[in-house]
This record gives sequence, C-alpha cells and structure tokens, in this order.
Amino acid sequence: MSLVLEECETQSEIRLEGAVDIACAAELKKLLLQALESGKELRVSLERAICLDVTAVQLFWAAGCEARRLGLGFTFAEKVPEEISSALAVAGFESLLVSENGSQAGSVR
Repeated sequence: MSLVLEECETQSEIRLEGAVDIACAAELKKLLLQALESGKELRVSLERAICLDVTAVQLFWAAGCEARRLGLGFTFAEKVPEEISSALAVAGFESLLVSENGSQAGSVR
C-alpha cells in the first residue's frame, strides 16, 4: 500500500496504490485530515488501488462530510477501477462516485 499527499495552490490530492484497508487506515486518516486542514479542495485518486475495505469507505464518507461542512470540494479522480466503484455502489455510496466534472467516476470516456 502506498499513500501520497500532494498539495498545489488550489487542491490537495491523495493518491492510493494497492489494497486500501485497515492496515493503512491510520495513515489514510492522517492524510485526509491534513488535506482538509489545508482549506483546499480535496481529490482522491484510486486509479492504482486494487481494493477498499469498509474502513477506507468510512474514512472517505467522513472526509466528504467534513469537506462539505467546511465548504470544500471532495471528489475522486476520473479513473476509479470498476471493482472499487461497483463495491462502493453496492454499499450505497454512489454519491462518492461523482467526479470533479460531475460525471460518474470510473466511467470510460
């Protein structure tokens, strides 16, 4: 598992690789909080993730709620792997799958 936070002038982006699960939950939470505290739009890239567990989904849900409370955007990058977008949809988290341009994240253009 690899977690990277990159900050630019207008947004923070967290890039995830491999299995996003309980083993990296504390580090993911730390990066999500750090990104939200920056006051910038938050974008999460799951393009190289292979799976998510419930702890990751809960952290994304909480980060999305906090971003809305702070008046910040929270989006996923365009290419969410099909297995992950399907799992999120089945779990009832379709709203997490809307990308920054309003399209369904993970959809092919």
